[in-house]
Amino acid sequence: MLFRKYHIVVFKDNEGCSRKLRLRGWLLFVLAGLTAGLIAGNVYFWRTYSGYSSAQTALDEAQKTVQEQRTQLLSLASKIKNLEKDLMRIRDFDSKLRVMINLDQERDGGTSLGGSTPSDFSENYLPMHRQELLARKMHNFLHQLNTDTQMEEVRQQQLMHVIRDNRELWAATPSIWPTQGWISSDFGYRTSPFTGKREFHKGLDISAPQGTPIYAPAKGAVTFSGRDGSYGLALTVNHGSGIATRYAHLHSAAVKSGQKITRGQLIGYVGSTGRSTGPHLHYEVRLNGVPVNPMRYILN
Repeated sequence: MLFRKYHIVVFKDNEGCSRKLRLRGWLLFVLAGLTAGLIAGNVYFWRTYSGYSSAQTALDEAQKTVQEQRTQLLSLASKIKNLEKDLMRIRDFDSKLRVMINLDQERDGGTSLGGSTPSDFSENYLPMHRQELLARKMHNFLHQLNTDTQMEEVRQQQLMHVIRDNRELWAATPSIWPTQGWISSDFGYRTSPFTGKREFHKGLDISAPQGTPIYAPAKGAVTFSGRDGSYGLALTVNHGSGIATRYAHLHSAAVKSGQKITRGQLIGYVGSTGRSTGPHLHYEVRLNGVPVNPMRYILN
């Protein structure tokens, strides 16, 4: 059968002629095998392509899910960073209050877990690309943050107890800004605007338009109101417990010597009297006669 000859006759319509093809039997089997192979190959490749398309679709969905998870993790990490900032702000506020009421010394900012202050959360964790590693780090950080928060709550309760027992001292502590403006000269050493030499500045210079109201930062008694050399028109208020405040270069005063005042009461107006380069308030805080940084007491 394989070696027989087969004739295929092809007739042409309307021409009265034909063409005869002679084929061996084995050639027909080869052609049939090739055709079957092509069909099987197409079926195989189609199934492979369908599987690849499904796998590609699943991969795209997985990558989309991973990207969404990464975005959510980074968003959560950003919120944790904000919580860290809030805790640090509360801790700094706590430290300032403790210094003001002489409860203990300022802390170095260490955590309740010991050691030095941890570096910024975003620097350590946000650049990480592996979600499981980032999630693990975030979990550890949240545990540490929770511990620090509990410790801070205990310290706050202790602080509130001390404040309640020392209400008079608290009321006499100069804890608010005496006027609105911007600091043009800080407490400490500076170059004198008059001599060009290095000198110690005993307070804060708060620049503001002439006539800006000045308010008492705490209750007390006015011990001086008048001209005071280079200070120009000035006020001095004794708050008790060795704390006194001084206000210089005033345009005018709203209180008199010997007058009792309360926190937030109007005591004068910003001016440029005395040795001054422009309208501003020179604000000093003295503890037992020694100038100290007013920022040590200001809370708002």
